[in-house]
Amino acid sequence: MRQFVVDAFTDRPFAGNPAAVCLPEAWPTDELMLAIARENNLSETAFCVRERAAWRLRWFTPGGEIDLCGHATLATAHVLLGELGAGDDVVSFETLGGRLTVRRSESRYEMDFPAYRLRRIEVTDQMETALGARPSEAWMGRDLLCVFDDEATVRGLTPDLGRVELLPGPLCHATAQGLEFDCVSRSFAPSLGIAEDPVCGSGHCHIAPYWAEQLGKSRIRAWQASARGGELRCTVDGERCALAGAAVTFLRGEIVGL
Repeated sequence: MRQFVVDAFTDRPFAGNPAAVCLPEAWPTDELMLAIARENNLSETAFCVRERAAWRLRWFTPGGEIDLCGHATLATAHVLLGELGAGDDVVSFETLGGRLTVRRSESRYEMDFPAYRLRRIEVTDQMETALGARPSEAWMGRDLLCVFDDEATVRGLTPDLGRVELLPGPLCHATAQGLEFDCVSRSFAPSLGIAEDPVCGSGHCHIAPYWAEQLGKSRIRAWQASARGGELRCTVDGERCALAGAAVTFLRGEIVGL
C-alpha cells in the first residue's frame, strides 16, 4: 500500500500539520486502518480509494475514525493533484462529512467545507481548570470553542489534558483576536489520542465563522499557534467555509508486511 506523509498548511517541511495519506487498491478493514493510524502516530491518517468516478476519503486518528478533517483532506488533494497528477487542479471526495471539493490555485489548495453552527454556552470553572485560564466566551458546534481576550493567553496555555478530555465535544479550540493575523488559535483533542493538533482545519470551521461575525468580514487570515505553526486563509459564506493553505510532501513510501 502506497503511503505519503504531507505537511499541510505550510510551504516548508517540519511545520504545519503532518498527515499520512494511504492509497489502498481496495478498502482495508476498519481494524487495520486504525492499526495503521496508531502505527503512524500522527493526528490523522487518511485513506483514499477510487470508487467508480469518485474518490472516497476516510480519516482515522489514533483514537478512531472521525467525520471531518481539514489538513488530511488538503494533504490527500496534494498527493492526488500534485504527486500523481489525478485531475485538472480539482478533486472531489465523498466522506462522512459530505461531498468535499478541493481546488489547486498556484501554491495553495482551497477546500470547500461546511461551517459549523455555533451556540453560546456558559463559561464554567471546569473550562478554566482544564485550560489554565478562564475564557471570556464559550461556544459549541461539533467541538468546544473557548474565546480569550488576548493572543498571549492562547499562546501561553498549558492545559491539563486529563481535564480537557472531560469537556464537551471531541476537540477543544482556544482562540483570540491576533496582532499580525485576524485570529490565533490552538486545538486540543486528548479524547482522540491527540494532545495538541498542530493545525486543525475542521476546527477553523468553528473559528473562522466566529471571527467573521465578530470582525464583520468574510475573509479571515488565521494562525494556528502550535509549536509547528501554520497559516490558513478562510472565507466564510453562509453555511460554507473555504479553507486555503499550502502543502509540501515529506515522505513517499510503501506499507509492507500487511
